[in-house]
Amino acid sequence: MLKSQRLAVLPIDSYDVESELPVVDGHEYSGEYDVFTFGSWSSHVLANGTGAETDNSFRPHEGELSLTELGKKLPNIMSLVTEHFPLDRLQWVRIFALRDGIIAPHVDFLEWAKPGIRLQVPLRTSEESLHSENDSVYHIRRGEVWKIHSTDPHSARSTSSTARLSLCLDFSDTGEPLEIRGDIPAELPVRIMDRPEPTAAEIEELVASGADFTPATMPAAFRRFAELHFVRQAHSTAAYDWYIEAARRSGDADLVARAESFRMYCVEKRGDGEVFDW
Repeated sequence: MLKSQRLAVLPIDSYDVESELPVVDGHEYSGEYDVFTFGSWSSHVLANGTGAETDNSFRPHEGELSLTELGKKLPNIMSLVTEHFPLDRLQWVRIFALRDGIIAPHVDFLEWAKPGIRLQVPLRTSEESLHSENDSVYHIRRGEVWKIHSTDPHSARSTSSTARLSLCLDFSDTGEPLEIRGDIPAELPVRIMDRPEPTAAEIEELVASGADFTPATMPAAFRRFAELHFVRQAHSTAAYDWYIEAARRSGDADLVARAESFRMYCVEKRGDGEVFDW
């Protein structure tokens, strides 16, 4: 069952969000999380603990939230945040952009003993933009507020040539529920996607591709493995099982070890500040 929850729907059309989205489209990204992403994905900081938009490496912090230069250019989007969410617990405000890309299945907050609360609110999205959690795939509509169950393996994919832009809000977890103000009734049910089972031939074709793995081609090759569970009924972490088996087909023990290490880094264990090296 899906552990992520739709908490509310915001009156997003009451804010002139559309006029500010091109500013995000044109904003540069430092590439902090490139190891997790395939295709075009980027993170844009509107507010954090330092006020520096180049401070893009997520971590819990104490103290007040400070607007970045980008955040100051997006008053309508920031009004959406300040008028509907509790600011005393808010630590980061970011926008994630995903265009013709995918995020590797991963678990957030592995570096810290106590996870926070992560919400996502799509500002621009389409039918081609999907999220996954464990063995479920679902679509988040524009203006829906979702609490992402980020301590289970999850992913996101968009095949659209126009970037999906999703507001990401990180809060400290005090054990109390977040109070969302001024929401509107949901008109549509949560949308969970039906997918057929993969065939043995599909999985064999994918795994067999590992015979051609080289140190240079192996990182980019993972995208195909991560994409399959978005269109076939499979757990998100099956991508790593298939990937490791594919690496074995190469006959290179170093490539097998690399595939196993990538799985550990993404979904099992990583240290604070640790960066995966292919």
